[in-house]
Amino acid sequence: MTGVLAHESPELSAVEVRARAENLEGIAASGSEGVVSSQRLATVPILRPGEALEMVPGLIVTQHAGDGKANQYFLRGFNLDHGTDFATYVGGVPVNMPTHAHGQGYTDLNFLIPELVDRISFRKGPYFAEEGDFSSAGAAHIDYFRGLDASLAQLTLGQNGYARSLLAGSPEVGGGQLLYGLELFHNDGPWEVEEHYRKLNGVLRYSRGSRNNGFSLTGMAYQGQWTSTDQIAQRTIDSGQLGRFGTLDPTTGGETHRYSLSGEWAKRWASAQSKANVWWLKSGLDLWSNFQYCASNGCPPGDQFKQAERRQAGGFAASHAMFERWGGFEVENSIGLQGRIDHLNPVGLYWTSGRQTQSTVREDKVTQRSLSLWAQNETRWTDWFRSVHGLRADAYDFSVDSSLAANSGKASDQMLTPKLALIFGPWKRTELYLNYGHGFHSNDARGTTIKVDPSDGVTPVQSVKPLVRTKGYEFGVRSEIVSGWQSTLSLWQLDSASELLFVGDAGTTEPSRPSRRYGVEWTNLYVLADWLAIDADLAWSHARFRDHDPLAGDYIPGAVSTTANIGLTLDHLGPWFGALRLRYFGPRPLIEDNSVRSGASALTNLRLGYKIAPRTQVAIDVYNLFDRKVNDIEYWYDSQLAGEGAAVYDRHIHPAEPRTFRLTLSHRF
Repeated sequence: MTGVLAHESPELSAVEVRARAENLEGIAASGSEGVVSSQRLATVPILRPGEALEMVPGLIVTQHAGDGKANQYFLRGFNLDHGTDFATYVGGVPVNMPTHAHGQGYTDLNFLIPELVDRISFRKGPYFAEEGDFSSAGAAHIDYFRGLDASLAQLTLGQNGYARSLLAGSPEVGGGQLLYGLELFHNDGPWEVEEHYRKLNGVLRYSRGSRNNGFSLTGMAYQGQWTSTDQIAQRTIDSGQLGRFGTLDPTTGGETHRYSLSGEWAKRWASAQSKANVWWLKSGLDLWSNFQYCASNGCPPGDQFKQAERRQAGGFAASHAMFERWGGFEVENSIGLQGRIDHLNPVGLYWTSGRQTQSTVREDKVTQRSLSLWAQNETRWTDWFRSVHGLRADAYDFSVDSSLAANSGKASDQMLTPKLALIFGPWKRTELYLNYGHGFHSNDARGTTIKVDPSDGVTPVQSVKPLVRTKGYEFGVRSEIVSGWQSTLSLWQLDSASELLFVGDAGTTEPSRPSRRYGVEWTNLYVLADWLAIDADLAWSHARFRDHDPLAGDYIPGAVSTTANIGLTLDHLGPWFGALRLRYFGPRPLIEDNSVRSGASALTNLRLGYKIAPRTQVAIDVYNLFDRKVNDIEYWYDSQLAGEGAAVYDRHIHPAEPRTFRLTLSHRF
C-alpha cells in the first residue's frame, strides 16, 4: 500500500470493519483505490466465484457461456472480455493469461474460494508504478487468510442439481498456521441441456507472521469440466425453435485445470519494508464453442471449433521501500523488479464436430518473456500535501513456432510509463487527488508475428504491435462527510492507442482504432448503526473511437455507460442477519454506428440467515429475486442456422438465470 504512514490494519469487529476497512485517508494515492474486507464480502450473495470482484466499485461480472469458462468483465466503459485491461492476482499469483487460446488476458476465477478471501485490494487507472500489463482499467489483488478463527464445514444445496461442500481450517503447525480448504462442486443450471459442471478445488497455505512481516507458502489446485449453453440467436427464440435456455449445439463446453505454487516473504525493518514473491503455474484448457452454427462449414458438420492450450508459467516480484527524511520532509523511496515467462506447447485452434477434431486451423508453440523495473518516490511536503512520482520500464520478448511457417517468428518491444499523483489534505476527513499516468497492455504473441490468414494460408494479414500504450487522468475526492459515511468521487479519462486486435475465435487479427473513455464514479458506504449498513456504487462512462469514421461510426461495441451496485446489510438483529443487493447493468452499443443496442438489466439478490447456535447458522440465498427475464450478455453478429441459405446478422443473447434458491448450512468448530 502506498504511503509513508501505512501500517498493518488491526483486527476489528465485523461492524467496525464495515465502517473503517475502506478508509484510506492519508494512505491512498487516488480516489479510486480501496480495500474490500472479508466481512463485507461475506455478506454478498454470490452466484459465481468471479462475482466477488463486483465489490470493486463499477465492475460488472457476467457470463456468456458455461459457468466453467472465465467470466465476462465490464469496467470504465470497457468490455474487458475475459479480463483484458484488468489485472487480477490471487495469493500473489497473476490470473490473467497472455497469448491465451480463447482471449488475451483470460481471467478464470472459478478456482477462487470466497470464504477464504481475507481482502481484495483494488486500484483503477494507470497511475501505479508497481502495476503492469493488463492494469490500465484497474487491478485487484486478492489474498487468502493466513489463519481462520475456527474450522469451517459448509454445505450448500440448490435447484438444478446444485451441490457444494467446503471444508476449511488452519491448525497451528511448527510455530505457524496451516490453512487448508477443499471444495467439491456440481451444478446443472437452468439449461435445457444440463451443464453438469463439476469441479474439485483446493488450497493449502503455510504461513508465519503477518502480511508485512512474515512469509507464506501456498499451493492451489483446480479441475473443472462442463457442458456449455453458449449465446443463441434471438430469431431462434422468436420463432419458437428454441426456448431461452436452449442450445443449437449440445456438445459445446470445456475442461480445464490449474495448479500453482507460490511463496511470499516480507520483512519490516526499522525504516524500510522489503517484499518478495515467486510463483509457478501449470494450466490447461480445452474449450469447444459454436457461435455461428453453419456459416463457415455448412451443416453438417457445422461451425464448432476447439481452442486448446497447455501452459507452464513462472515469475517473481521483489520490492524494497525506504522510509527517510530529506531536509525535514518525510520520504518513501521504493524500487521493484518483476519478471515472468510463459511457455505454451501447444496453443491451438481446430475445427471440430461433436468435440471430434476435423482439421487444424493453427497450432503454435509460444514462449513469452517479460522483465519490468519500477521506481517510485513519495514525499510529504506539508501536513496537507504529498506527491507520488513513479516510472516503470517494461521489456517483452515473443517467440512463435507456428504450424504455418509464414506465421512463425520473433518480436520484442519496450515501453517506459511515467506516473504522477498529487494528494491534498486531509481537511475535515477529506482528501483531494490529482492523477496522471501511462500504462499498456500486451497483445497476443501470435498477432505480433502473423503474416497470413491461417484459414487459407494465403491472404496477407497485418501484424500488431506487441505493446499498446494507454494514458489516463483522474481527479478524486475521498471524504467522511458524516460520521460513518465514507464517500469517494472520481472523474477520469483513459486514452488507448488501439483496442485489442488478436481474435482467438478466428486465429487472426482485425483492424483496430484508437479510443477515448471518460466518466465519473461515486462510491458510498454508510454504517447507520451496529445492525445496518448501506453501500452504493454508481458509475457512468462515455466511450468512443477517436478517429472519426462517418461510415462505420465511432461507438465502441460493448462499452457500457451506466452501472450501479447497491446493497443493504443487516446484522446483530438477535439471531437474524441478511443482505439485499441490486445490480444495474446499463444498455450498450452492439455496433459502431449505435444502430443496435443491448437492453439493460436489473437483478436483485437476497440473503436471509439465522444463527441456530453461536457456531452454527443457516442461510437462504435467492438470486434474481423478481425473476426478471433479462440477458447476461448480448452480441450482434452474423450466423447461419440449418436450412438458411445465407448468414444473417442478428442479436445473440445469453439469458440471466431465472429466480434460483440455495440453502447453506455452516458450522464452525
